[in-house]
Amino acid sequence: MDFDLSWLLLALPAAFALGWMASRLDLRQSTREHRDAPRAYFKGLSLLLNEQQDKAIDAFIEAIQNAPDTVDLHFALGSLFRRRGEFQRAIRVHEHLLSRPDMPDVERHRARHALAQDFLRAGLFDRAEESFRQLEGTSFEAASRLAILSLQERAHEWDRAIETARMLQASNTGSFATRIGHYHCEAALELHQRQDHAGAATRLEEAHREAPDFARPWVLGGQWAHQRGALGEAFAKWQMLLQRHPVAFDLVAMEFASTARLLGKAAAAAAGAAIQARFDRAPSLALLQALQALDAQQTTGDARAYPQAAPGQTPSTSLTGLVTQEPAAGTRAAQRLLAALDGMPSLSAASLLLRLPVEQWGPRGQELCLRAVEQAARPVQRYRCAACGFEAQRYFWQCPGCLGWDTFPPRTIEELERT
Repeated sequence: MDFDLSWLLLALPAAFALGWMASRLDLRQSTREHRDAPRAYFKGLSLLLNEQQDKAIDAFIEAIQNAPDTVDLHFALGSLFRRRGEFQRAIRVHEHLLSRPDMPDVERHRARHALAQDFLRAGLFDRAEESFRQLEGTSFEAASRLAILSLQERAHEWDRAIETARMLQASNTGSFATRIGHYHCEAALELHQRQDHAGAATRLEEAHREAPDFARPWVLGGQWAHQRGALGEAFAKWQMLLQRHPVAFDLVAMEFASTARLLGKAAAAAAGAAIQARFDRAPSLALLQALQALDAQQTTGDARAYPQAAPGQTPSTSLTGLVTQEPAAGTRAAQRLLAALDGMPSLSAASLLLRLPVEQWGPRGQELCLRAVEQAARPVQRYRCAACGFEAQRYFWQCPGCLGWDTFPPRTIEELERT
C-alpha cells in the first residue's frame, strides 16, 4: 500500500495548530492562577495591616490554594501563625516546605531557620537548638549561633556558652570578651555557692584575662574577700576597681567605706580622698553616702560611731544613720550635702539633709530641698489616659493619643497611685 505524502503535509500544520492552541490555554490558566495569587496575597497584607489577623490568615490560605508552589506565601503564612502564637500550625507550614524535593538550597535554609524560630517560640528548646545547628555553613550561621548562645545562657550552660561566643568572635560577628567575662563570673558564683572558693577564684582570674577592664570580677572578688575577713585584699580590689572602672565603683562605694573604717584612720583617709576625687568629677548618691560615712569616723576617731558591717556581712546602704550627732561632723555633712544638692537635685540627698538640725543648713538648704522635691514631683503631676497610657501636663476631654473621649481620669498620676 502506497503512503500518500499529501496527508502528512496536511497533518503537520494541523498538529502544530493544536499544540499552539493547547499551550495558549495552559498559559492563560497559569497566568490567571498567578494573577489570582498576588491578588489574594495583597488582600492578606491589607488585612494584616488593619490588624485583622484571622481574615489575613484566610486570605493567605486562599492564595496558597491558588498557587501552591509559591514559597513566599508559605513563609508569610508561617510567620503569621508564629506571631499569633499558633506554633504548631507554623511548624507544619515550614516542615511542609522542607519536605518539598524541588526547594532550592537558599529557600530550604530559610525554611529551616523559620522552623527553628517556631520551636524556640513554642518552648521546644532542644529541637530549636538542633535546627539552628543544622544551619552551620549557611547564610544563617551567625544568626543561628546567636540564638544558640541565648539558649545556652537560659540553661546556665556557661562553658558551652563560652565556646559558642568564641566561635562568634572568631567569625568577626563582634567582640564577645565582656560577655565571656560574665559567663566566667556566673560560673564562679555557682562554684562559690558550692563552697568551692578555689574554683571560683580561678574563674574570676579567667574573667580578668578575657576582659582586663571588666568591672564585675573586681566587685565579686572584693565582696568575697570582705566576707571571709580579708579586709586588706577587699580594699585593694576595690581600689583597683575605682581606677579601672570608676563608673561601676558606685556599686561598692559604701562597702569600700566600711572596709576602710575597719582598717583604720590611714585607710579611711585614703579612701576619702579617692572617693572625693571621683565625686568631684561625677557626683552620685552612692559616693555621697560613702563620704558622709567616712566624715563621721574621721570626726569621732572611732569606727563604731557609724553603723557598719562586720566581716562576712554586707554594709547597709539605708539613708537612716548616715547623719551623726557630732556637731563638727554634722556641719561638714551639711556643707557636703548642700554642695551635692546644688549640682544634683535628689530626694535622697534632700532626705539626708533634712535629718540634720535646721541651724546647720538654713534657708539655702530649704531652697535646695524644695527644688529637689519639685523636680521629683513633676513626672507624677500629669494626667494619664486610661485607654492608651498617653500622659500630658493638662487635662484632655479627648485623648490626643488614641482619640478616645473621657478616657482621662480627672486626677493626676500621683493621686491615682496613692489610691
